[in-house]
Amino acid sequence: MRKKIIAFFTGAIIVGVLAGGQASASAEAYKVQQGDSLWSISQKHGTSVQQLKSWNDLSSDLIFPNQQLHISADKAVNKENNIDDIYVVKSGDSLWKISQKFGVQVNELIAWNKLSSDLIHPGQKLAVKGNPVPVQTETVNTVSQQPAPEQKEAVAQQSAPKQTQAPAQQPAPEQAQAPAEKNESASPQGNEMTVTATAYTAYCNGCSGVTATGIDLRSNPGQKVIAVDPSVIPLGSKVHVEGYGTAIAGDTGGAIKGNKIDVFVPSKSEAMKFGVKTVKIKVLN
Repeated sequence: MRKKIIAFFTGAIIVGVLAGGQASASAEAYKVQQGDSLWSISQKHGTSVQQLKSWNDLSSDLIFPNQQLHISADKAVNKENNIDDIYVVKSGDSLWKISQKFGVQVNELIAWNKLSSDLIHPGQKLAVKGNPVPVQTETVNTVSQQPAPEQKEAVAQQSAPKQTQAPAQQPAPEQAQAPAEKNESASPQGNEMTVTATAYTAYCNGCSGVTATGIDLRSNPGQKVIAVDPSVIPLGSKVHVEGYGTAIAGDTGGAIKGNKIDVFVPSKSEAMKFGVKTVKIKVLN
């Protein structure tokens, strides 16, 4: 009888150790199931598509059944970056609001979480503490280099004879303003290409209203978002679209392949009115 009791407890200990090992493994990795996508996995585990791609070194949204994915930042990464606190994004949050709440800077939040833009969504987990990011001091240096009042007066006195000798050569006010007007109307710099553009809404048949990167378009009808082919335009990029404005490449589509984009508009009537156009775009980052 004693031998049976000892054997029972030994078996229980072994089962407990194996169960603990499986729990530890499941806490760090997720096995991709048939029909899974990065977006559905991010929603299930309270993270974002961008973080999943970063933790797993993915260059695209393509995943395969039985693939093992990290669903949280490894402890080694947290230790390296000295990350102590995690904040779960709530509805109505912005990086600026979160930075004010925790007494940090927006650029620090972007650096700690490896974000490519200011875009965040409810349920996303953000590190709110880490290694400080140096603050630029160019404005301070510029102020300190300005000449003292006595130097300004001397410069004005030296330049006065030149102004009196040739007043007619000074540019008229309209001519002086011309360069500034030209700069304001100039289009942003970036990788330019010509694409075929169509439009879509958040209320089409079978649409959830949530993009491939987690943007809720029904809650943000004024958001400028375009669907792209990630092999041509990386998801998360800022793109200037002729006649539409600067948008986030935040969605994909089965028919969006190659040099094609789909611009988001609030209503079906606007989508129908938009039609099919050939437009120029510039990928800004």
